[in-house]
Amino acid sequence: MKSSLTGVLAALFANLIFGLNIPVTKALVAHWMTPAGYTIVRMFFGALAFWAFASLLRKEKVASRDLLTILGGGLLGYLGTQFLFSQSLKYTTPVIFALLIALTPVAALLLSALFLKEAVSRRKLGGMALSISGAFLVILSSGSSGTAANNALGILFVLLCVFAYAGYMVITRKVARKYSPVTVAKWMFLVSAAALIPFAPRELANQRIFSSEGTMLAFGLLAFALLFSTTLAFFLMPLALRNLEASTVSIFMNMQPIVASVVAIAIGQDSMTWDKGAAALLVLSGVYLVSVNKTKRASDGMPASGEGNDSVPVHSVQAPDHSKATE
Repeated sequence: MKSSLTGVLAALFANLIFGLNIPVTKALVAHWMTPAGYTIVRMFFGALAFWAFASLLRKEKVASRDLLTILGGGLLGYLGTQFLFSQSLKYTTPVIFALLIALTPVAALLLSALFLKEAVSRRKLGGMALSISGAFLVILSSGSSGTAANNALGILFVLLCVFAYAGYMVITRKVARKYSPVTVAKWMFLVSAAALIPFAPRELANQRIFSSEGTMLAFGLLAFALLFSTTLAFFLMPLALRNLEASTVSIFMNMQPIVASVVAIAIGQDSMTWDKGAAALLVLSGVYLVSVNKTKRASDGMPASGEGNDSVPVHSVQAPDHSKATE
């Protein structure tokens, strides 16, 4: 009973953080940072934080072939999705972003069926159809949103983000079950940060938040993104997966678009209309049908989706396999 309560609380707070970080990021990229600058700061902070965490834990060996997969996954699942996440919120609204990013499990299932030849049940096919119809409703009605700079471009970035993260999930599914989340994260953050070093000096010098115009509010928003979304929630999700079935955790993930939408509407970043409500019902119903009964897939090493693809991707927690690992 105690472990179940721990898992529920971990899943609840992790997804609350992930949902809140969507309007937080919208505020940052709208007023204080460029998407590239925001991505650089998060990648550098993540690399420093997780290498520091790893130094306090037992050293884990990674096989050379697995390290290549991890590094490639970092460029796609960390650097790629983080940049696309912030870039999309520069142009579209948090509600539209949250509704479309909820399609990630559907995209992962689609890619697994196409490239890994995984069987797809009729229930999951029905879920895919529901979610895709909801996405089309979002796209068709997006022109009526007066709070977005360029909805069409923003939606394009969201969809690229969805498939980039889904591709990351498929590519890294095997290494996810062999190594701890901290080990995987430290290498993925490192390669992502290293790739951004040539662009960092010029990009960071042009961030309004780091100029004399920076305010306590702006630094508070950035601190939330770094300390809570990039670090704390990362530890809460594996804790949830350790104490609950993956299918149960996936239900909590549906909180993210709800939290993001409620907060964004409350602070004036977006507005709710009947078509967004209908789209939310279609998308979330479809995602539920696709996500339910995922326990077996999670035990096979499929990473659970994390924060609207904004956060550190979360891996299912498994005992590391050192039998064929080298330094």
